[in-house]
Amino acid sequence: MKARKNNRKNSHEPGSRRSHPPAAGPAVAGAADAGMAEPMTRKAYDKALNKLHVELVQLQQWVVRKGLKVCIVFEGRDGAGKGGAIKALTERVSPRVFRVVALPAPTEREKSQMYIQRYISHLPAAGEVVIFDRSWYNRAGVERVMGFCTEEQVEGFLKAAPVVEKAFVASGIILLKYWLEVSPEEQTRRLKDRFEDGRKLWKLTPMDLKSYSRWYDYSRARDAMFEATDTGWAPWHAVHSNDKKKARLAILRHILDSVPYQKMEPEKIVLPHRQKRGDYVDSKYSVKFINDAN
Repeated sequence: MKARKNNRKNSHEPGSRRSHPPAAGPAVAGAADAGMAEPMTRKAYDKALNKLHVELVQLQQWVVRKGLKVCIVFEGRDGAGKGGAIKALTERVSPRVFRVVALPAPTEREKSQMYIQRYISHLPAAGEVVIFDRSWYNRAGVERVMGFCTEEQVEGFLKAAPVVEKAFVASGIILLKYWLEVSPEEQTRRLKDRFEDGRKLWKLTPMDLKSYSRWYDYSRARDAMFEATDTGWAPWHAVHSNDKKKARLAILRHILDSVPYQKMEPEKIVLPHRQKRGDYVDSKYSVKFINDAN
């Protein structure tokens, strides 16, 4: 078995805290600003994505065989491409292993619970990869900016999150946190595209429209979140996502480099002989096939 070369670089020892947010120097994006580079062609993207999908299947087999527990958090600005990145990650693997969690607004009962409680029940067990499409960091972002919680609650969360995440990691969870960053101009283009394209209307929520005008409030919230929760044991990895294709490939490569795994040689598969018809008689019932309809 051949192990994938791990290119992840992290000079921070467990227990250390970074003094600066990674937004100025993204850990994943290949260029200083991917939005300024030449857009990637569909042909080149599909070729690269196919190769990464093969590796993700190998990773999946290793996760199941070794009972690894992987938790991947996706956060970022509205329209930054979180959904597309998650789709690229999950479209060729088993949904029983790669499980996506996208929680709705909390119920009245959940509002009365400890804040992190509703998320803990979704953490991975052995042999699972759990992907949070937005996570407990809602408190540091949308809840803070839109006034759904108090500043005291936010400060309490920012102090508690690193401690809780350290407990996650100590329990054997591999925790990866990604922040997708998009430019104001590209965000505007994508949000307009949502209400002009009938296939994308479902992506546009009332909260997106309310949040649109609060760009710098979200910037301040993001900076404070990075400063408080970008730790040696659970660092943030920022990705420029103006070019969605490059961003998706960067994220998939980073995941493959961050989760230790080895390629497993597939077992030789031989189809068994199909049984003979014997006394089976074709049914006289007229099955209604939809492609036979006039």
